Amino acid sequence: MTAAPQAISPDDKPLSQVERVVDTFIAPTKTFTDIRRNASWWLPYILVAVSWCLMAYVADVKVGMDAIVNNQLQLSPKQAEKLDQLPPEQRAEQLRITVKGTRIFWLYIAPILALVFGAIVAGVSMGTFNFGFGAELKFSQCMAVFMYTSLPLIIKTLLAISVLLAGGNEGFTFQNPVASNLGILIDPNSHFLYNIMTAIDLFTIWSLLLAGLAYSCITRVKRGTCMAVVFAWWAIMTLFFAGLGALFA
Repeated sequence: MTAAPQAISPDDKPLSQVERVVDTFIAPTKTFTDIRRNASWWLPYILVAVSWCLMAYVADVKVGMDAIVNNQLQLSPKQAEKLDQLPPEQRAEQLRITVKGTRIFWLYIAPILALVFGAIVAGVSMGTFNFGFGAELKFSQCMAVFMYTSLPLIIKTLLAISVLLAGGNEGFTFQNPVASNLGILIDPNSHFLYNIMTAIDLFTIWSLLLAGLAYSCITRVKRGTCMAVVFAWWAIMTLFFAGLGALFA
């Protein structure tokens, strides 16, 4: 099972980034094949980051960051208990700081952390395919795969914005802004299981399937193997973050 990059046909028409964004939804193979020619990824990143910041802004206006913080505290009884043990003045001040920090984080810092997370995922993917399957992937190609396969998350954020504008504000959290996952079937207080079930999300699975397809397009590794690699790393990360979240809940 060799993994040398496929040759790019001279008949393949080079795609612009706009065309690749569109083709990610309607003809993903074209987008991912074109990444072998040009691994530029700034446009999908900007689109995802802007849509996220817009959702955070709408949530702040329609729900209020203080209410969002209270919703999150209901899912984190340990933190809520620590706050309740403070004198009223200190509790109010701590809540004020938390609300301000939450606003800054989700509006400004989260898009930057997403970039860092993408770089980590790209590095892990490059190492897995290059050392495990003899591929010759470049970091920029893996970064492009991550960014383009994240595009379905724009639909999720737009759905969340629509719900917020329609007045569906009760219980809103940034960790689970729209009910597109199995978390709706689980008591949020069962922290570890709830974190796992929220990770089994329609749009996340869409992105993972696209990632498996992408790596099969830019390497000679079989599609089924690429899917297995992508989903295996997703399962590992899901278990790790679910456990970490439950530990501090």
